[in-house]
Amino acid sequence: MNMKYIPNIITTFRIAGTIALVFCENYSEMFYIVFTLCGFSDVVDGCIARMTHTVSSLGAKLDSIADLLFYSVMGFKLLPDLIRILPLSIWCMVTGILIGRVICYVVTAIRFRCFASMHTYMNKLTGFAVFTIPYTIITDLFVPHSLVIGGIAILSTLEELVMTLMMKDKYEPKKTIFQMNQKKLAA
Repeated sequence: MNMKYIPNIITTFRIAGTIALVFCENYSEMFYIVFTLCGFSDVVDGCIARMTHTVSSLGAKLDSIADLLFYSVMGFKLLPDLIRILPLSIWCMVTGILIGRVICYVVTAIRFRCFASMHTYMNKLTGFAVFTIPYTIITDLFVPHSLVIGGIAILSTLEELVMTLMMKDKYEPKKTIFQMNQKKLAA
């Protein structure tokens, strides 16, 4: 088999796993096995694509579809429990984060005439933190854990907004706000 197809095959398995999650009972052993495999595949597909120099636009689109489907299914499955467990203050924080994210997308659309989301380290940390929700939702630490996740997401959103405002063009591949003015510091 040609190596260039392996990352896309892994991503396709994540899509299939996400569909399987619809039929898994929440917090069951099978739920956690499939959920964990989906998360692992989300990390592995991109790493393999970069290591083998097989990154493709098809792979990027498949990954975006897989992510959107995964978070949609998880939202659908977990939302009733989240509504029941989380206090209003955390829902206010979530609303603020979502508004901040929309502002980032609007600013990007206005400045660069495209839809884009940055793959910063903070965004990756936020994604990982959100991924941990099903593991802690059944514990007494879930509400404090959710506050930590919210704090990380706020910092990530603010960083992305500042970076979007500071970028000169949409092709500046920056992983952190601390890379934004490297040229000025080096001069």
